[in-house]
Amino acid sequence: MGSDINVAALSVFIFFFVLVTIMGFIAARWRKPETLAHIDEWGLGGRSFGTWITWFLVGGDFYTAYTVIAVPALVYTVGAYGFFALPYTIIVYPFVFMVMPVLWKRAKEFGYVTAADVVHGQYGSRGLELAVAATGVIATMPYIALQLVGMTAVLKALGLHGELPLAIAFIVLALYTYSAGLRAPALIAFVKDIMIYIVVIAAVALIPSKLGGYANVFNAADAAFQAKGSGSLLLGPHQYVAYATLALGSALAAFMYPHTLTGIFASNSGNTIRKNAVLLPAYTLLLGLLALLGYMGHAAHLQLDSANDVVPALFKTLFSSWFAGFAFAAIAIGALVPAAVMSIGAANLFTRNFWKAYVDPAVSPAGEAKVAKISSLVVKIGALLVILFLPTQFALDLQLLGGIWILQTLPALVFGLYTGWFRAPGLLAGWFVGFFGGTYLVWDAGWKPLHAVTIGGASFTVYTGLLALAANIVVATVLSAALAKSARPQIQ
Repeated sequence: MGSDINVAALSVFIFFFVLVTIMGFIAARWRKPETLAHIDEWGLGGRSFGTWITWFLVGGDFYTAYTVIAVPALVYTVGAYGFFALPYTIIVYPFVFMVMPVLWKRAKEFGYVTAADVVHGQYGSRGLELAVAATGVIATMPYIALQLVGMTAVLKALGLHGELPLAIAFIVLALYTYSAGLRAPALIAFVKDIMIYIVVIAAVALIPSKLGGYANVFNAADAAFQAKGSGSLLLGPHQYVAYATLALGSALAAFMYPHTLTGIFASNSGNTIRKNAVLLPAYTLLLGLLALLGYMGHAAHLQLDSANDVVPALFKTLFSSWFAGFAFAAIAIGALVPAAVMSIGAANLFTRNFWKAYVDPAVSPAGEAKVAKISSLVVKIGALLVILFLPTQFALDLQLLGGIWILQTLPALVFGLYTGWFRAPGLLAGWFVGFFGGTYLVWDAGWKPLHAVTIGGASFTVYTGLLALAANIVVATVLSAALAKSARPQIQ
């Protein structure tokens, strides 16, 4: 992609970026509470968001700028295997429908703000609480950094290079998030999602007509995969298990992240969450259409420095300058919404489950809100430093681990919603085995999230996160059973 700045595209981009910046600061007065000096108000929007606000907010922080960039890039590189995100976003919503209203009710009744709050309330274990909180923060940091990867691709397409444009964008984000808390990304999500829908519908309707139709798009992609000797339009038999386990593991992990749980906790009722579990699959349709842009990249014969450039290059090459600028603004704003929610989720964890638990147990509600605000700034700065001073691949590797790590919090968080049988030491030991065992398996596989398993002479490739989760559950079950048995009174 060229380095010349397109004035028309840049002007449209700046207009929409300024618009959402103004909205971010106005958000502090939107649905204004008596005070924002309370973590419930700053970090969860007063737990008052209804169906539509929750739909835009959860969709906005689940389908991110990096999703818009990375899914088509993966399809461009490997073909059908890159579509694993579709079944994963289908599987996840029945899970949300069944589990998340129960979790919301528990959090609402006891004033819990984070997953770690829920775990501590269920088991009374500071060690287990800290493990869940630390995992959430660690898994979120590279996720925020990858929003910057998506924004970097857009800025590059606009001809803006270097660190300054990226730093300015995130300084602005940090300021209005500090001011308005969760209300800022909730309000901006309306604009972001509408823009993304317009961009995707225009792309799938118009780009194929410029490339000779969908038949030519698929033929060009197939020819490109055959020419390079890797990738395909259809899954190979050896990919079935890997594809299925990656989709299942990703679905189970998706709503364990602090940012997705923040959207759940901010809802005004369990029924709101159920409605969203029914409505949110509309984003899955959007994701499927986005993924097709990867195939279109082959038909357009783009010359790319990186597969991450495929979507910006398509818009820059095939659309007018003003619409390209509109599309780039949509993707960039799509980085700001999830990055804001992620930083708030991580800040809530730090405030509630480290600062209040270990540093200042008597901290006032206003003090909690202040610590959360400052923590959110630190999280954003940390993510920015990762992108500026470490190779992008480092963030990618950490994000792969992030999904495996956050999946290990599922037993402690979800099992306790339905049964009191599990014991905190057993769950903590299970978390330890899953967390560090999963990390070792990924490292041993050359930082790949898949691991070969041989059963009865047959070899399968399985998502490492599910292997680690299985070990986690086995250890938690065995130790909990042993502890329950030892606690029974002995009959003389």
